Amino acid sequence: MLPESTNGTSGGGLAVPMAWLCAEFTAGDLLRAGCLVAPGSLEYRAGQRTLALTIHLCEGPGARSLAGTAGRLDEWIARTAYDHPWDRWVRERLAARAGAGDDGPDLALARETWRQLEATQIRAADLGGPMPSAPGFPVDESAQVWIPAWQVGLPLGHLALHLY
Repeated sequence: MLPESTNGTSGGGLAVPMAWLCAEFTAGDLLRAGCLVAPGSLEYRAGQRTLALTIHLCEGPGARSLAGTAGRLDEWIARTAYDHPWDRWVRERLAARAGAGDDGPDLALARETWRQLEATQIRAADLGGPMPSAPGFPVDESAQVWIPAWQVGLPLGHLALHLY
């Protein structure tokens, strides 16, 4: 049975965002393997979306698979590192893809994911606040602030990559 709609794709095929789906699947696998948070929790979804966006934007436009995932771990770890300006990098990559004429379903999902990560606020410990004066004292987790979901998902994804 042939599909009724091709969504304007050439060749008569369905517009299936395979690169995005592969990135999302890989991110979910990495997070589940790390056993850091319960699947389905808000933190898990933030981590999965952040990691999927990182994986997808590290790939070239039009990528259809994530062959060689093990070889890409170092790049993903570097992109999610604490001192890397991840949010600026995401904006630049999305703009570059749009400027290159990549208007496929993968880019649309990546843009929507970025919009959701910025718009969704999660109440979490203030890791950017003043640090304890003496070494060895833990962060005061009672001092919580509202932060964008990607700021929770980024360290979670980074840790999951290290645990893989």
